[in-house]
Amino acid sequence: MNQNNEVVVLEAISGLVERITFQNPENGYCVLRIKARGHRELITVVGHSSSISAGEFLQASGAWVNNKIHGPQFKAVFLKASAPTTEEGIEKYLGSGMVKGIGPVYAKKLVQAFGTSIFEVIEETPEKLQTLEGIGPHRMTLIAKGWADQKAVREIMLFLHQYGVSTARAVRIYKTFGANAIQAITENPYRLAREIRGIGFLSADKIAQKIGIDKDSLIRAQAGLNHTLLESMDQGHCALPVKDLLTQTQALLETSQDTLEKALNNELEAGDLIQDSIRKESCIFLKGLYHSEQSIAHFLKSSFQGLLPWGEIDADKAITWVEGKLSLILSQSQKDAIHKALTSKVLTITGGPGVGKTTLVKSLLAILSAKGIKTALCAPTGRAAKRLSECTGQEAKTIHRLLEVDPTTGKFRREPQFPLNCELLIVDEVSMIDVPLMFSLLKALPQEAGLFLIGDVDQLPSVGPGNVLSDIIHSSALPVVRLSEIFRQAASSKIILNAHRINKGLFPKAPQGQEESDFYFIDAQEPEDAARKIIEVVKRRVPQRFGYNSLTEIQVLCPMNRGTIGARHLNMELQKALNPNPSVRVERFGWTFCLGDKVMQVVNNYDKETYNGDIGFITDINSDVRELTITFENREVLYDFDELDEVVLAYVTTIHKAQGSEYPVVVIPIMMQHYPMLKRNLLYTGVTRGKQLVVLIGQKKALGLAVREKTSLQRWSKLREWLS
Repeated sequence: MNQNNEVVVLEAISGLVERITFQNPENGYCVLRIKARGHRELITVVGHSSSISAGEFLQASGAWVNNKIHGPQFKAVFLKASAPTTEEGIEKYLGSGMVKGIGPVYAKKLVQAFGTSIFEVIEETPEKLQTLEGIGPHRMTLIAKGWADQKAVREIMLFLHQYGVSTARAVRIYKTFGANAIQAITENPYRLAREIRGIGFLSADKIAQKIGIDKDSLIRAQAGLNHTLLESMDQGHCALPVKDLLTQTQALLETSQDTLEKALNNELEAGDLIQDSIRKESCIFLKGLYHSEQSIAHFLKSSFQGLLPWGEIDADKAITWVEGKLSLILSQSQKDAIHKALTSKVLTITGGPGVGKTTLVKSLLAILSAKGIKTALCAPTGRAAKRLSECTGQEAKTIHRLLEVDPTTGKFRREPQFPLNCELLIVDEVSMIDVPLMFSLLKALPQEAGLFLIGDVDQLPSVGPGNVLSDIIHSSALPVVRLSEIFRQAASSKIILNAHRINKGLFPKAPQGQEESDFYFIDAQEPEDAARKIIEVVKRRVPQRFGYNSLTEIQVLCPMNRGTIGARHLNMELQKALNPNPSVRVERFGWTFCLGDKVMQVVNNYDKETYNGDIGFITDINSDVRELTITFENREVLYDFDELDEVVLAYVTTIHKAQGSEYPVVVIPIMMQHYPMLKRNLLYTGVTRGKQLVVLIGQKKALGLAVREKTSLQRWSKLREWLS
């Protein structure tokens, strides 16, 4: 059935592959010209096959479609190619470039010399090839190896297809495991879930059971335990209590407690999992996370005890100098903070909006730069780094760019052997940084360098595992400056005043009557009414009254994804309202992407240099080559249609995804339907994303619940204990 629940009858065709018009090596998509049985002229077949060549005999099943530009095409859902048996087919096949060392000229020579037995010669007695002029030992070896590689690819594809793996996924598997793919998957199919994006644990489990791995086997139980721990990272945990881990894994696998306990002991003995206590509760950690938290604590404590890179500075003189230099008057709390900063090698600065964090950082940078200290500035996201640059007047990079990520491996080049070239590192938006990223950052920092961490501890914690900023502050092991005084110029903003009210557990104040404000609450009692009002506010009311652009300056932030007033549904509604008549569209991974759509990258892609949270616009869709162009801040990035699981519509995004970003206008729906997510830090984070205007739409009851609900899920993390 198709998406409209219509029954689609598949047709079968077969014939000789005349030529390959197009083939994408990344995902196997190809456009073929076929000399098909029952057709006088060549036909066009489109589908997926990573290893097809001209001259092969093709069998395909699918349906005919009419392409607006290229006319009738056979769209194949299944393609199977087999080696040709005629001399004509073999010559075309070998001459297609599929085997290194053989082009059209040598293909003709080989077929003339050995006829239809050429495949056996290459495979079994390749030394015979040297009887032909121009083929010496080097070319003979090249041909034999090229043939073996092609054969390996074909065997792997065939193996994976029989277990229901699509060609696009099969190409990723082959690129990851190479010629050893069949052996690696047969030995442990659960590696697919860990190492191949797009293959989840349940898919790997189905393959494992088809291969013949028993439901109660230890390898399955061990994979299940690891999967449960990996999933818990999405809730921010670095570990799980033993009882929770066993209960959750048992529910997933439906296997015996005895098997799970044996599997857990095996993993602990092998050192892949580690057992330790958190808050006196026995917990299980993934090895990497355990050592990362331990190392963060060790680095911070040992670094704090080192010598100050800038030596002794008279803070009072420095304060007088910097006030004159920057033409400003520092508050007493900022002066106290400068005193503490100039005597601390490691310092954390925290506080809400409008309390002068930026002024403090600018002042410290001016003082230390005047002393010749080499500084580096960074933040977790591109938007946060850009904002830090604008505020300080100095270049700031994303952490990934600062650490020089290697696109091929995703690993960082900056390490202890090749440290960062700075004497002071300033890191902004630290509340967003999880344990693995903080570990990577700290191990690249020279031991003699100072470190200033800046962030709002009352915002949501990182999406990834750990609670780094909060743990550092509440451990009391290192110096902390907490700014709380709202400055006069900031006090005129109802956004800032209401953010602080929310943080104190007080109901935000909306304007009375026709009073002008930068903070509004619009009542909506039903989800459908709220959705209607959100569209009206974004499409008409805010642009008409305040002059903001619906697409580029207004961002809807939702507490959660699911439901009629969740990010996913609202995205589809706003897409219809703001991009109603797109000229081109493509459907992939449950989304419809249209020309002009606002989209967000949701995974880090180091090849494309696009990162989780980046927002762009679809500026071209090319159905012929199955490519889509997204423009991120004047930079065009190409996506194959099968890579579109990396992006989602971004007319609406979750508050979690908006961390580290600021928008001119923020619209936040807040309904009792969002009940599981209605927490004070979530609402506070959402409100503080708005720079010039914030509009809340929903129920006062839901708003009151969010303001009152301070407790959020406690994360299982040991960093605070390591620091203390």
